Amino acid sequence: MTHASKILSAAAVAALAFLTAGVAAARPAGPDYARVRAIAYAGTGCPAGTIQGRFGSDLTSFSLESDDFVAEAGPGVPLSSSRKNCQIMLNFDFPAGWSFAVAEVDYRGYVALDRGVSATQTSTYYFQGQSAQARLSTTLTGPTFASYRIKDTLGISAYVWSPCGLSRALNINAQVRVDNSRNRSGDGVITLDRVSGRLAQVYGLSWKRCN
Repeated sequence: MTHASKILSAAAVAALAFLTAGVAAARPAGPDYARVRAIAYAGTGCPAGTIQGRFGSDLTSFSLESDDFVAEAGPGVPLSSSRKNCQIMLNFDFPAGWSFAVAEVDYRGYVALDRGVSATQTSTYYFQGQSAQARLSTTLTGPTFASYRIKDTLGISAYVWSPCGLSRALNINAQVRVDNSRNRSGDGVITLDRVSGRLAQVYGLSWKRCN
């Protein structure tokens, strides 16, 4: 089966069986408004024009829509195709006196993995000028050919909060990787993109007032 046919097969599974839910769990009230001031990105997984971002209506989530974020491995596939990354820098505008942190991340995409082939999705984020980082990672192992939804949640002790009284960009490094070292003849594909119209990455936010 070709990579393309596996992706189409995964899409068919998604159309029949994929059910999604929004970022769960109610969070404390946040500021009156939050807007995207600027977004910049670069990397092998996000060519120009392939990333868009927006806040949810209740400001407890921020969504990134990806297109063309695909990693694959297999016979005849260049090694460079097995890992794709995207470095994203987000500048937000929200009222003074508030701080936010990423509490959970919801990823969606397609995966097509032969037996012995694995795919890993990883996201690391930090605020400009701060050394503290948070990292979320999930690995899927074949055989599997389906749409996927991954939801990773940070414990509150692992939250990285935006600095109070300062405007600092939120940096997100997202990557997808396919590993067929245990089955060199096996194929594998993972995408980080829309599934059935749902956004690819939804970041659940927690807000708190600055002291």
